[in-house]
Amino acid sequence: MEPYRGFDLLALDGKLTDDERQVRDTVREFVEREAMPVILPHFREGTFPTELMGPLAGLGLFGAHIHGYGCAGLGARAYGLAMQELERGDSALRSFMSVQSSLAMTAIWLHGSEEQKQRWLPEMAAGHSLGAFALTEADHGSDPGGMETRAVAVRGGFRITGAKHWITNAAFAKVIVVWAKLGEGVRGFLVERDRPGVTVEEIKHKLSLRMSSVAGVGLDGVDVPEANLLPATKGLVSALECLNHARFGIAWGVLGAAAACLHETLDYAKRRKQFSRPIAGYQLVQAKLADMAAELSLGQLLAHHLADEKDAGRLHFSQISIAKYRNAQTALDIARACRDLLGAAGILDEFATMRHAMNLEAVNTYEGTRHMHQLILGRHLTGLSAFDG
Repeated sequence: MEPYRGFDLLALDGKLTDDERQVRDTVREFVEREAMPVILPHFREGTFPTELMGPLAGLGLFGAHIHGYGCAGLGARAYGLAMQELERGDSALRSFMSVQSSLAMTAIWLHGSEEQKQRWLPEMAAGHSLGAFALTEADHGSDPGGMETRAVAVRGGFRITGAKHWITNAAFAKVIVVWAKLGEGVRGFLVERDRPGVTVEEIKHKLSLRMSSVAGVGLDGVDVPEANLLPATKGLVSALECLNHARFGIAWGVLGAAAACLHETLDYAKRRKQFSRPIAGYQLVQAKLADMAAELSLGQLLAHHLADEKDAGRLHFSQISIAKYRNAQTALDIARACRDLLGAAGILDEFATMRHAMNLEAVNTYEGTRHMHQLILGRHLTGLSAFDG
């Protein structure tokens, strides 16, 4: 297959600074050289490539959007480009990075005390500690406000009881950001993985995001000191603020998966001959390729615009909702169309397209399904909530 050079039909590369281009090219080279050779074996086994954790930290990607505390302080576009290249390898790589950076580290950065930031962020940026973000519960996915995990004040701190589900990176984490109800409100707590009462059970037999390590987290009367409360948390809105950082990365990342599918399928269509010529020469195939390239380009344009708005401090949560559900659905549609053009070859795991399509089924669901983001946007447009909360 020809080397991957990306798709830039709208000449968006002209918007990149030299530093942004260097970030993209560095992560692209890492994915090609170090990630691609190990992705398929780990996908088949349903394991995360822990051997990539150190090199990813070495690239300065952990908490890369955070300024200070040993973090790179990248702008929004550079961070988005990095997420795009990681997900071109596999959605599990970008998901791992999103949880470490946009959720766990961001929660500490936005809502932690200065002491907590100094304690955790440099260590996490260097890859010496990994983090997880425990918000979702088995019976409370789209409605996190219905969580049943509770914290009560005890002498010297708090006691947390409950259970979280679908928690990425929990099996590796040294610290888990746990969201629990305290009185009438929701607060965030830093819970070290090795505290008595914390149990982690990995979820097996996934058909999507097979490389991603996700788990159930049990909290059986876990005692944490008062210093482990994230002091700036102000209810569920604080958790959602972190999710918006992650959703921004998803809106970029899924474009990498879509581009990988289109690149593979375009190469295949130019080599695969039927009825005396390559199938890329037929009108129906060219129409599908053109539609996919156009939709990918529009997704890129949207992502670049959001990066501009984010760096300017103007990015609104409704814009993030548009980008998350629109780009995730677009990427899934592209993956499905590419699988169709690959024919029988498309169901082989030697081709990346079916793997990306399977992954995108989950990405289209987590951190807000398409329908939930439509309702968020609907509430923004009308001022009327179609759901409680």
